[in-house]
Amino acid sequence: MRVLIAPDSFSGTLTATQAAEAIAAGWREAAPDDELTIMPLSDGGPGFLDVASSAIGGDVVVATVSDPLGRPVPAAILVVDGEAGRTAYVESAQAAGLHLLAADERNPALTSSWGVGELVELAESEGARRIVIGLGGSSTNDAGAGLLAALGAGPAEALARGGAALADVTVPDLAGLREVRERFRGVDLVIASDVDNPLLGFKGTSAVYSPQKGATPGVAQQLEAALGQFAETVGRAVGSTGAPTEPFGVDLLSGKPRRPEKEPGAGAAGGLGYALMLLGGHRISGVGAVLDAVDFEDAVRGHDLVVTGEGCFDWQSLSGKVVSGVATAALDAATPTVVIAGQVMVGRRETMGLGISGCYAVAETLDQVEAAMTDPVGTLRARAARVATTWSPRR
Repeated sequence: MRVLIAPDSFSGTLTATQAAEAIAAGWREAAPDDELTIMPLSDGGPGFLDVASSAIGGDVVVATVSDPLGRPVPAAILVVDGEAGRTAYVESAQAAGLHLLAADERNPALTSSWGVGELVELAESEGARRIVIGLGGSSTNDAGAGLLAALGAGPAEALARGGAALADVTVPDLAGLREVRERFRGVDLVIASDVDNPLLGFKGTSAVYSPQKGATPGVAQQLEAALGQFAETVGRAVGSTGAPTEPFGVDLLSGKPRRPEKEPGAGAAGGLGYALMLLGGHRISGVGAVLDAVDFEDAVRGHDLVVTGEGCFDWQSLSGKVVSGVATAALDAATPTVVIAGQVMVGRRETMGLGISGCYAVAETLDQVEAAMTDPVGTLRARAARVATTWSPRR
């Protein structure tokens, strides 16, 4: 049997490559005669650069940038030359990822996206006229203000102190924003993300995602208010002193002025989507871009089974994540898909629509969760071996 192993990263424990290799090792133990193809994937979050590099080649440019708390951290961008010019790929998690912080350092009221701005600046300096920024796995909730500051929109003292400090930002603090917007007018900024949340509101980034990054309910409310104040200040800064009457354009369907903070995807990566939209960025499906790059549809057709997975398979996985993208593509090719995840938080009814044939959790009890965190490779490998005995025909 030909098996395609195509997982996402297991957040906090394994990269997509490590997860794929662990699943493959377990599968070989139980089904040594099966032909395995390893294809690690990403939806724009951690591992995005590795997947892009493996799929399309190019040159890796290394750099040292600031992590969410301003400490130096190694990072890189991928530069690819093509017929249409030079494209750079940026993985925002390399500078703003939650994995860069210890558990007691996680506080989205304080973390900054400054380092992501440094990576975008590097991409521009390398001559890229198209910059694809993968969003996901962030520790920040600063509406991309840190990124804007790193690009010259305003002083770090005002914009790079975390999300809570945005309540104090004034129009003069954004004196360079219109110039930065003009500078990037000729650059195609592509936001690779499958998060469609707006910046603000009950479905906004503070309400939905800041608790995962360490925010208490009180801090989440503080962040919501601060980001709302910041968006209002941005509107006044961009629309002042001779700027067009509708600085963000007009919606072609409604005829009303566009509000970047309300755009789908503005809330991605703690509002990095919003900042990039201020600079003219447009959103595409992160997992769709990756699946296209690795030619996933053709790969599926050459296999009898697809195995995918992630750290926690929950309701968010059902739309716009690697697992859902893989399952949908496999369903179109009439190839069964099984999911192996650290934890499975959805039932059979929720997964049937994606064509998923089976879901298997590495950990189902508290003791098993602790064991999986202690030995993520060994426990994933063991679970994959057990799954293989179910799905691989015995001879």
